[in-house]
Amino acid sequence: MTAPADSAKPVEAQMQGDERRAIGVACGAHALHDGYTDLVYVMLPIWQNEFGLGFAALGLMKTVFSGTLAGFQIPSGVLAERFGAPVMLALGTALAGIGYCFAGLSNGLLTLVAALFVGGLGASVQHPLASSLIAQAFEGARSRKALGTYNFAGDIGKMTLPATASLLLVVLPWRHALMLLGGLGVLAAIAIYVVMPRLRAVAAQAAKTDGAPHAGGRLQAYGFPLLLSVGVIDSATRMAFLTFLPFVLTDKGASLPTIGLALTLVFAGGAAGKLVCAFIGARIGTVATVWLTEGVTALGIVALLPLPLEAAMVLLPVVGVALNGTSSVLYGSVPDLVTPEKRTRAFGIFYTGTIGAGAVSPAIYGLLGDAAGVSWALTVVAAVVLLTLPVTLMLRPALAAQAA
Repeated sequence: MTAPADSAKPVEAQMQGDERRAIGVACGAHALHDGYTDLVYVMLPIWQNEFGLGFAALGLMKTVFSGTLAGFQIPSGVLAERFGAPVMLALGTALAGIGYCFAGLSNGLLTLVAALFVGGLGASVQHPLASSLIAQAFEGARSRKALGTYNFAGDIGKMTLPATASLLLVVLPWRHALMLLGGLGVLAAIAIYVVMPRLRAVAAQAAKTDGAPHAGGRLQAYGFPLLLSVGVIDSATRMAFLTFLPFVLTDKGASLPTIGLALTLVFAGGAAGKLVCAFIGARIGTVATVWLTEGVTALGIVALLPLPLEAAMVLLPVVGVALNGTSSVLYGSVPDLVTPEKRTRAFGIFYTGTIGAGAVSPAIYGLLGDAAGVSWALTVVAAVVLLTLPVTLMLRPALAAQAA
């Protein structure tokens, strides 16, 4: 009589083990890859002195890495469908590390650009594949919470890897430090391939839905593009705000150390927001959470403009929570709006759109800042972010149909 229950225990234990390995691999990969992305900032002054580079060439360094990362996310998802996510995520992580090893061996601008291209190419696999891994391993509200944890891990990597590099540069030549950090990626790639669970949930779910009408199929057709549009506006807002914030604080009399502290407060609030808002979204839903976070973002940006410096510094962590918190809710909603077998490709499209929007928005809003001033430009930024509110209302039927 107890045989069925007893036989279910090994299956349940295996599922729990797969979940732990999935979130461990995804969070570890996110931390390492995001750390590699921001490591470029630490190296720019060193490369300027070493190779005599101008600011245009230094800007090219960051553009090559980030542009390659953004541009190859969709192809990475397509290749993962053919060769498997474990192979592609491990290969990409190894390439990202090898890119930094090559950077440590570079002797001029061209070889450095080539090394950063290799690194960006490797880093392009992480977002779509790790996000899809989380979505496969966890379902429903648990998926949102897991994706929020995964999103938070990226911020940990952004803080720890550049800080580690700064410490290594005190005791090692920069070339040796980069090769050591690059070797970390190669070791991580081996661990990812060995530890990453070979989930079969996608194939199983796809088989279940074969030949059966999907209740939200027609609504899904426009649900994902609407979600992507919200993500594009949100990402553009975040990057534009961070671009203008130092100038707003300077007008209030802030010194350079104070501006650095202000940015740290925003980033710390943002890291907390990614984790907290994922749990809020799991409880009250995507639409309500986006209204909350984007509303607070708009009000916070407008409130910063007239406040004195001391009050603005107090407000910045709150703005950071709202500014970054929306992203976890949006990423967590992607699995709700695409069929399981299309999730990897959908995450690739979503990350490409949002990262691309964040890359071009400072230039677009910068033109407005030149023409009308920083305060007016930030007021427009706050107004544009409110466009997400009616869009999320249009998104509600698609999310409700999937939940049904």
